[in-house]
Amino acid sequence: MTKLFFESGNLEATEAFLSAAYTPMQIGGRPADTRARISRAEVGGLSVDRLSFGYTMGYDAGCLGKVCLVTMHSGTIVDTTGGREEVFGPGETFLVAPHDRPYAGQVREARYTITMFDPGLLGRVAGVPGGKDVRITGARPVGPAENRRLGAAVAYLRDHVLDDSAAAADADGLLVSTAAQHLAATVLVTLPNTARDDAATPRDTRDAHSDTLRRAVAFIEANAHRDITLTDIAASIPVTPRAVQYAFTRHAGTTPLGYLRRVRLTRAHSELLSADPAGATTVAGVAGRWGFAHQGRFAAAYRQEYGVPPSVTLRSD
Repeated sequence: MTKLFFESGNLEATEAFLSAAYTPMQIGGRPADTRARISRAEVGGLSVDRLSFGYTMGYDAGCLGKVCLVTMHSGTIVDTTGGREEVFGPGETFLVAPHDRPYAGQVREARYTITMFDPGLLGRVAGVPGGKDVRITGARPVGPAENRRLGAAVAYLRDHVLDDSAAAADADGLLVSTAAQHLAATVLVTLPNTARDDAATPRDTRDAHSDTLRRAVAFIEANAHRDITLTDIAASIPVTPRAVQYAFTRHAGTTPLGYLRRVRLTRAHSELLSADPAGATTVAGVAGRWGFAHQGRFAAAYRQEYGVPPSVTLRSD
């Protein structure tokens, strides 16, 4: 994991740092208070930045090339791209701009989080056929509940995945890749996007039979230790990703990724059962190896499935 930290009261230095860290941009204005603080944690093309500016600054920036989500904690950001004026304030999580378009605006004495990832991940998670790109078509989530859900996904990534202890336990990258897929899936169900408008084909419904489910289950169980997506599962059969989704809904009452999560929970349970209680194995380490970053959520899911906390299983002979 790569970490960066920047703190300065020099506008020219801040402009140079922002241009290098994001995209070429020019900062306008000459405020009296020029304090800026920025920190970044990045791994595998996924990054979370914490930013704090003690002044109002205008910016005119080029294309980011990534999905860029902003979560506001204090102050405001005003988007002035194309002559409009759209204000975002505390508690909002939004898309700052399409990944392939320039943008402009103002940061007004704000503290906020920026989360960025490869836009191709949206298509892979959505399982759009033919590798077609998924585009986000609106900056704001479709409703208040969706805004809270998207903000929670960003906070989970920031506080429980891209921290030092989680990174140390994630030698194979499964933790980060699982969290990135979760964030992309949350974006797809909270922000307006083109994948919402794609209609299912008759073939998708026809292919959603029990044999599709059987083959998908076999692939998941053989590859649960790897970074796999819905697209990978569908390609192994092969059918469309939607056919796999329909097969699980129709015949198993769950989703493909929900089933994958259940398999990983089972594998974590087996590892805890077989571990030496006096050895070096930890619940956090096992959870991280199977893609669970948030210890509280892992423990809750584990207890619901097995009736005891994971620590009890680890201590048992």
